[in-house]
Amino acid sequence: MVCRCLIARLASGVFSASPLPIAQACVRHRLLTSFLSQARGEKKAEAARETERGWWPRQRRKAATHAQCILSPQRPSVQGGGRGGRRQERRKDPWQKDWQEGLSRPSPLSRLGVRPPPPLLPLTAAGGRRLPFSARARWASPFASAADAAAASFSSARLLSLSASAAMPEKRPFERLPAEVRPINYGLCLKPDLIDFTFEGKLEAAVEVGQATNQIVMNCADIDIITASYAPEGDEEIHATGFNYQNEDEKVTLSFPSTLQTGMGTLKIDFVGELNDKMKGFYRSKYTTPSGDTRFAAVTQFEATDARRAFPCWDEPAIKATFDISLVVPKDRVALSNMNITDRKPYPDDESLVEVKFARTPVMSTYLVAFVVGEYDFVETRSTDGVLVRVYTPVGKAEQGKFALEVAAKTLPFYKDYFNVPYPLPKIDLIAIADFAAGAMENWGLVTYRETALLIDPKNSCSSSRQWVALVVGHELAHQWFGNLVTMEWWTHLWLNEGFASWIEYLCVDHCFPEYDIWTQFVSADYTRAQELDALDNSHPIEVSVGHPSEVDEIFDAISYSKGASVIRMLHNYIGDEDFRKGMHMYLTKFQHKNAATEDLWESLEHASGKPIAAVMSTWTKQMGFPLVYVEAEQQEDNKVLKLVQKKFCASGPYSGEDNPLWMIPISICTSEDPIHAKMQVLMDKPELTLVLNDVKPEHWVKLNLGTVGFYRTQYSSEMLESLLPAIRDLSLPPVDRLGLQNDLFSLARAGIISTVEVLKVMEAFVNEPNYTVWSDLSCNLGILSTLLSHTDFYEEIQAFVRDIFSPIGEKLGWDPKPGEGHLDALLRGLVLGKLGKAGHKATLEEARRRFKDHVEGKHILSADLRSPVYVTVLKHGDSTTLDTMLKLHKNADMQEEKNRIERVLGAISQSDLIQKVLTFALSEEVRPQDTVSVIGGVAGGSKQGRKAAWKFVRDNWEELYNRYQGGFLISRLIKLSVDGFAIDKMAAEVKAFFESHPAPSAERTIQQCCENILLNAAWLKRDAENIHQYLLQRRASPTAV
Repeated sequence: MVCRCLIARLASGVFSASPLPIAQACVRHRLLTSFLSQARGEKKAEAARETERGWWPRQRRKAATHAQCILSPQRPSVQGGGRGGRRQERRKDPWQKDWQEGLSRPSPLSRLGVRPPPPLLPLTAAGGRRLPFSARARWASPFASAADAAAASFSSARLLSLSASAAMPEKRPFERLPAEVRPINYGLCLKPDLIDFTFEGKLEAAVEVGQATNQIVMNCADIDIITASYAPEGDEEIHATGFNYQNEDEKVTLSFPSTLQTGMGTLKIDFVGELNDKMKGFYRSKYTTPSGDTRFAAVTQFEATDARRAFPCWDEPAIKATFDISLVVPKDRVALSNMNITDRKPYPDDESLVEVKFARTPVMSTYLVAFVVGEYDFVETRSTDGVLVRVYTPVGKAEQGKFALEVAAKTLPFYKDYFNVPYPLPKIDLIAIADFAAGAMENWGLVTYRETALLIDPKNSCSSSRQWVALVVGHELAHQWFGNLVTMEWWTHLWLNEGFASWIEYLCVDHCFPEYDIWTQFVSADYTRAQELDALDNSHPIEVSVGHPSEVDEIFDAISYSKGASVIRMLHNYIGDEDFRKGMHMYLTKFQHKNAATEDLWESLEHASGKPIAAVMSTWTKQMGFPLVYVEAEQQEDNKVLKLVQKKFCASGPYSGEDNPLWMIPISICTSEDPIHAKMQVLMDKPELTLVLNDVKPEHWVKLNLGTVGFYRTQYSSEMLESLLPAIRDLSLPPVDRLGLQNDLFSLARAGIISTVEVLKVMEAFVNEPNYTVWSDLSCNLGILSTLLSHTDFYEEIQAFVRDIFSPIGEKLGWDPKPGEGHLDALLRGLVLGKLGKAGHKATLEEARRRFKDHVEGKHILSADLRSPVYVTVLKHGDSTTLDTMLKLHKNADMQEEKNRIERVLGAISQSDLIQKVLTFALSEEVRPQDTVSVIGGVAGGSKQGRKAAWKFVRDNWEELYNRYQGGFLISRLIKLSVDGFAIDKMAAEVKAFFESHPAPSAERTIQQCCENILLNAAWLKRDAENIHQYLLQRRASPTAV
């Protein structure tokens, strides 16, 4: 029997080079197969032989070329473990778990190898302070006496128990690439093998040596460099004598036998890599042809630091260059890249291939490079400013690209006009990728999307999908200017890219589709989401110092996107649209084709507006959190005197720290005389402020934060809040302000500052509410409360409250659209019916079952807008037959939107055995890898037993899940969805302990936030559960209940 140590050495290729590389590889392969045959049985050996049949003929052809470089006089030495990647990107094989220990250097059999997991980082837990207060009048007003405040507060021992280790782990040592050598132009040719899932590459880069050196340091991960050389301009070629891979930093150092003198030259590198299945770098994406065949496309996702997995490069956003890209591909495949095709000709070595050359790009960052090889149809048009716009779809689905094409064709001229800067490329392609981790990626000139973020079926797509596609297209095309033309200098300024695009996408959609009332939706979708996260002790500032690549994934979160968008919205409102546009034009023209930092944008906006932008905005971007503004009013004759105090808002209760952070807050105030225009606007730049509103009568209400634009929460005195409640009932308060008021109150209750019962009473005032977004936010908050109370024995009581609140609007809307209804009515109907169905509203359940039966039998197909509410209702109250029927619908669905719609609601099923069936389904071949997270998250959010089962499933299948997502943002999302709903102290400790022994470095902050949320939920439950129960019981007994 061959020992495991020998197998590791054979498989890792650590033996010296043989003049017969084919024989050497053969020995390794045969010994490996023999060992595995004994270790795992004949079945596994047969799997190895099946792999060999497809792999061996191709490998034999490649070996001769490889032998030339191994035996050449300039044969380089190799240090540091070959492909340079800190995380494994290998094709999965049946036996890989058996020999994944001990491998140090991949061999030509590297596609069978497994590299060690990421370095283990210590996990720390959440912690915090809580000073709970009771309802309204007992809020510890800043104007109250110190004795009153002290009497109202207490500390939470449980929250503090885990806080001792709450500091983030020390960041890994990291240095950016040295500046001695810089690229000017990349000449890059790639030849992907769509059968063997490998690729060959040739790089000829024009570089400038700025300082004499005998080495070149580049980024490189999961790539085997075969040969490398440098040719000074007008001088002889110098071959590299060594490649030193620094795996942890994803770098390679090319060593040369003589000094490279200053000046221009050409760097040549031949290399090979793998088309991985991890949805990053240059990877493979599985799709099904109209005839039912399974095939693979070769696609890219490089942001943030994965261009280095496709070719050796200077993979930092500030190191820009031009690119001349060529792809050698099967002649029956579509090949796309950032620029337009300039030549397509037969490949001389293989008549089945063609070489496709693309025009030179502008100066750009590596993370924006893209290429796609696959089978696609397209629709096209030209924008009014002459840019060729194409939307690429799966074969046979070109019709589904027309909506996105329409949006893109409207969006490009809008941005050109808004920025007063033309789109700089001759074309823009938008393409739907089957396997895609993010929603979309803004590659310059070739924007990649999930199918559900780009494709719209006129008959089978719901209104929310149309809106989503419009927003995502608007977001990615905004990046063509803000991010691509002008790029952040380093990842510390990521928020500048993403926050700005997340704001202006709404501006664009409001321009294209004013009927969407999209800015009200922004408050519910982005503004409140950011505040929920930013109230935690384990949040982070908008601007985060980023070093090591492993740290970048952590900041692709609601702070960078949603808080970033919210403070840009506040800034735009503070400056005014005209000056804001002037400043943006100044910024884009000054830094076009260059890099910029946050301060550069502030300087341009300050110059355009004459306002202290840098001073104001630094308080929002450089410090964590946001303020709570407490306000009380005193009537003095015909005037109202307002007293304002700002303090940091904390999810754990009133802030009690000693540092007293301060924000410069643009305050706007309106009154009942004119609810849509500000009576006063002022910049609050100190802890306390007194304002006098002239000519405001005692009966007039006063509201802060007109339009819910300022990124702060407001707490009113009891009297001020009472005066605002009638304005909710009679709708005289605008929808966005009704939403903001309700959301502030709910958050104050979660933090223990007011009583949850008081918020429930306010929610009853919304019984006449007509606005979709206000209902959406109410629904979300009631969902959070329902999840909390699922840990009690009176869960049914809160469901009865939900039924009472939503029944009147449900009866008014009915099931079928009425003449004159529009986009928002369709969204509202789906929301309300789904809420009533899940809550067990009898009439809704009966009608949903009837319509579902007709839909399944083909008698009357459900409209797309009704499918989600019907599906979730019948599943919530269904059985195994219901689940089987739903899985059949999923299998037969031709459209990814429909598959995703079903996947998201499967977790509503309530029986334990069926929950397990759904979780097993989540990891099956029926679910695309990026969608597994949604299925598991749906189970965790569906019920108390689902939450427990999902968490156990994640723990039991952690190795597979972590390997699938390789530390990207999907792993953070999976963790959050799986555990955020717990409300028992010991669960925080359990989650903490699990991730201490199963580290997920890129999700470190998310894990801490989840632990903190669990402890906060537990404290909320202990504090308010009994009062909520008594209120609900009294309410049910009262004849005046809604």
